[in-house]
Amino acid sequence: MKKTIALILAALMMFAMAACGTGSNTNETDPAPTTVGTKLLADFKTMADKTPQEIADALLTNEVIQFMPASMPVEEGFLNGFNEEIKGFEEGVMFGPAIGTIPFVGYIFTVADGGDVDAFVKTLEDNANLRWNICTEAEEMVCEAVDNTVFFVMCPKSFEEQPAGDDGAAVGGMDIAPEDGAVAAEDGITLE
Repeated sequence: MKKTIALILAALMMFAMAACGTGSNTNETDPAPTTVGTKLLADFKTMADKTPQEIADALLTNEVIQFMPASMPVEEGFLNGFNEEIKGFEEGVMFGPAIGTIPFVGYIFTVADGGDVDAFVKTLEDNANLRWNICTEAEEMVCEAVDNTVFFVMCPKSFEEQPAGDDGAAVGGMDIAPEDGAVAAEDGITLE
């Protein structure tokens, strides 16, 4: 009996080892993985000629957004997600979730004509803090400019569906119950 069990276990281990080795091979012709940030960046590039508010509002309608969104204008100074003051932009709009524990914050900035867009992008990248939110941490940062319009986002790589709790849906790895939704919008915030 012991020998039979040992043989069965050995056969199962061989099948398990063989199954682990049969994954798909990745080669250079496979497309790059598409993440939340890269999907939003691609969307941004199609509308970089619009105002920051128009871009932010349009990005929040992207199918990749899996939360109740909000957007609002921002001024130079300390901005959510950065360790230092952010200066050097003419107009800025922040966009993200109405619920603060989702690791997502995005901005659209316009740099004044003649301003150093590359230096502004570097300032954003150098001062970004993926762990700006107390309870969560973003997995990626994407920052790119088209002419004098700058796209910046820190976010999870995906909002894969997780098993939901009894009363809610899963968003970004979190169970969101109906009572967790935003109660009201303050002046200047657009809720979709």
